[in-house]
Formats: sequence, C-alpha cells, structure tokens
Amino acid sequence: MPPTVSAPQPLLVRLLSAAAVVVLLLGGGWVTGALITNDFLLSMVLTAAWTGIVGLACLVLFRRRREMWPALAAFVVTAAAGGIYLGTQTLIDAKVDENVVTARTPARPAAPAPARARANRRAKPRPAPANALLAKGSFRSLEHETTGVAQAIEVRGRGRVLTLTHFQTSNGPDLRVYLSAGSVSQGSSGEAFRELGKLKGNIGDQQYEIPHGLDLGRFSTVLIWCRAFSAGFGLAPLRGA
Repeated sequence: MPPTVSAPQPLLVRLLSAAAVVVLLLGGGWVTGALITNDFLLSMVLTAAWTGIVGLACLVLFRRRREMWPALAAFVVTAAAGGIYLGTQTLIDAKVDENVVTARTPARPAAPAPARARANRRAKPRPAPANALLAKGSFRSLEHETTGVAQAIEVRGRGRVLTLTHFQTSNGPDLRVYLSAGSVSQGSSGEAFRELGKLKGNIGDQQYEIPHGLDLGRFSTVLIWCRAFSAGFGLAPLRGA
C-alpha cells in the first residue's frame, strides 16, 4: 500500500496561520512585557523567551508542512520589525533642545517706598506681567537613572505648561509623560494620571501643555512612564513655588 500523502492546506488556512502568528507574537509580547512583571530587565527576558517559543513552533510547522511557509515568513518579518523598533528605542538616545519658557520665583514683598518714589513709579508705564512659576521639583530615579528639573509655569496669555530642564533618563519604547495623583512607584502610575504626550527625547530641555482645569494640587507628580513595559523610569514631585 503506498504511503499516505497529506493534502496541501488551502490558501485561506495558510494566510490565516500567518495572521495568527502575528497576533500570538505581539499579544504574547504585550503580556510578557507589560502584565506579568514590572521589572524592565525581566520583562525583556520574558519577551525574548516568548519570541523564541513562537519562532520554534513556526519552524516545526514549516518542516512538517512546507506549504505553511506564510506562518514562518510572518514570524520572521514581525520579529525583525519588533527587534528593530525595540533596539532603536532602547539603545539610541533621542536628544532635544527646545526653547522652553521660563519664570522667576516670586519675589518677597519690598518695604514700603517713600511717597515721592511711589508717585514716580505711578508715572511710569508698568511692565507686562511675567510668567508665573506654579510648582517645581527635581527628578529621582525609578527603573532607570533619571535627573533634571520639572516646572509647572503659567504662561502669560497662553495657559500652563510643564517644562523639563537639564533632563536625562534612559531611552526606551513608548515613553510617556504623565501627571499622576496618589502614590507613584516603579510599577504603579498612581491612582489616576493625565498623559501630556510622548516623551520628546530622553535627553534635553522640553515642554508640554498642561490640560486646562487640571488640578495640580492633586496631579502633583511628573512621571516618565514606559507604557510598553508598564514601568516608571523616573518621577519628580511638584511643590508650590
């Protein structure tokens, strides 16, 4: 009796296998990188292990059924793209040098001036009001060494902004700038947070708009957060000027 030969899989099955590999690889990477642990290095190891498991499964499938090459091709392309993205986001510094706004610390009230001096001052045009420093704080490290100064500034005629000056941290994938409320740690972004945007650079001065009406008394911690791996890189508690 001649050996039984397996019928080739339909084209639709082969295409669906490729889509399934992409979903498994990316979905599993999100679970291993962001959900299982908040330790950055451990999450990277788990993500690499998951990638290896999926790759081995695709290779075994290809060796048994050559027509299932779309699954192996999908793995190679997705893994390569993910590796390039993580590598560029982690190993290469992103430097910025924005012309951020500044504000002076409010001066102490001066002693009363003589009547003649007050009259002379009234005769001169008053200077336009300056930007007001609302709160500031220095960064301290969490998952990665982070340094710099954060300031919340009321800009005359423009609303409020957050500036990061003399700032430096490690680069990483999907870094975000949060204003957080409550207790913040390496593995927690607080009881609530408002995102100000993607971190423009892991080195250098930069500026972000603060949403109108946001209570800085409650959302009083600046947090650099790696959204891809659920890890805090550094934080700066804001204190009133």
